[in-house]
Amino acid sequence: MQLTTKGRYAVTAMLDLASNESAKPVTLDMISQRQNISLSYLEQLFAKLRKASLVKSVRGPGGGYLLNVNAVDVTLTEIIEAVDENIDLRRCHGAKDCLRGKQCLSHHLWCEVSDQIRGFLSTRNLQQVIDDYQSNQDLNLN
Repeated sequence: MQLTTKGRYAVTAMLDLASNESAKPVTLDMISQRQNISLSYLEQLFAKLRKASLVKSVRGPGGGYLLNVNAVDVTLTEIIEAVDENIDLRRCHGAKDCLRGKQCLSHHLWCEVSDQIRGFLSTRNLQQVIDDYQSNQDLNLN
């Protein structure tokens, strides 16, 4: 499985937002510059993230986006699914018609792998990823 840019960028942008240490809203332009993600692409992603109530927008001068949930309370799966990304390796997406209308030989294998990936991403939240990153940075300094 290869997660498309939609899922990867959504997670990256949410990590950027969650690692913002001030309580001030973060503009998409700031995230765009820091993470090298197209501003127009971020606008599309944040519309979906806002619809899923993962972020909230603040209008006006000094406006931008804030997390609408605690970083510890949002899993990577929730973010990926909020932007309509599919965590499923099966070509048939569960319809069991992979091979000319019939279930293919590897159907159960891909079901199991998809479940493992979903399970892993469901156990990881934004705060854990940020903490892991900071721990690795500290190790690299020593």
